[in-house]
Amino acid sequence: MSEERRHAVLRAIVEGYVATHEPVGSKALAETRALGVSSATIRNDMAILEEEGFIAQPHTSAGRIPTDKGYRLFVDHLAASALPEAHKRAIGTFLSDAVDLNDVVERSVRLLSQLTRQVAVVQYPSLRESAVRRVELVRLGAEHALVVVVSADARVDQQTIPLGEATPDEAFERAVRDINEAAQGRTGAALEKALEAWAGSPGQVPWAAAVASIVVTAARGGTVERVVFAGTSNLARAGSGLEADTIAPVLDALEEQVVLLRLLHEMAAGGDDVSVRIGAETHHEALSRTSIVAAAYGRDASSLVGALGPTRMDYPGTMAAVRAVARYLSRVVEL
Repeated sequence: MSEERRHAVLRAIVEGYVATHEPVGSKALAETRALGVSSATIRNDMAILEEEGFIAQPHTSAGRIPTDKGYRLFVDHLAASALPEAHKRAIGTFLSDAVDLNDVVERSVRLLSQLTRQVAVVQYPSLRESAVRRVELVRLGAEHALVVVVSADARVDQQTIPLGEATPDEAFERAVRDINEAAQGRTGAALEKALEAWAGSPGQVPWAAAVASIVVTAARGGTVERVVFAGTSNLARAGSGLEADTIAPVLDALEEQVVLLRLLHEMAAGGDDVSVRIGAETHHEALSRTSIVAAAYGRDASSLVGALGPTRMDYPGTMAAVRAVARYLSRVVEL
């Protein structure tokens, strides 16, 4: 019973500190929480929790705040929350209007940032080989064109190519028509063979081989080592819990991407429904005052969506939101 009560005290301290950003004292817990014991008993429990390293006293005569170890116990054993129905409906409504994979990712990261009030992160999914739905060529002045490849799985890849010598409109339009006839519905060796024949046909435009290469590469897919962010301004909002001098290093770490990608790969390897790294568990000095909550999504669960914020975050709410967005993303990318 005493261990259960100490867990209840720890939960109350975590929730109180997250809500107020103020150390939590025994008197406040006795008055505001239905713990069923006196403030003296709560003080004894707090002393044991402090001795075991789950809470700390920031200064003399202050209440207690959770340590990274305390947050870890809270996350592993005490944190549980269901996403409100209104939030679930918002996810379904907002993401269902997406037109392609890029749009889904952009919408997901913005929505998760709004739901959690943290920095939202989405790692692009591991892409698989997909047939070509259509190829578009868009003139960018007289010397360049934009090649847009739309795959059957709604992925959109685009790249600019030089046209070299001026290409008449008739030849440009014929190239668009012919490459679609050669590429649509094909993938793999069949696509490469058809585009090789198209690019090498008599009187072909000089930039045909460049277009063919872009289309083949887009159809092959492959793992895209890229993450997108939204809500970095949340790090600086009042009450975030991060001091001004700690925000810049966090932003620098996000800019590098390699640091975050490494963390996401490690978290994905854990196989948990929702993974959480707290403070020093990130193994990166710049992120030592932050926590990352992430969940895998997709056919092979190798990509992650997550939220990064101060260690003083709403773990149950953030975990529920990340889990819900990950499940929706999985349904979309597996179609």
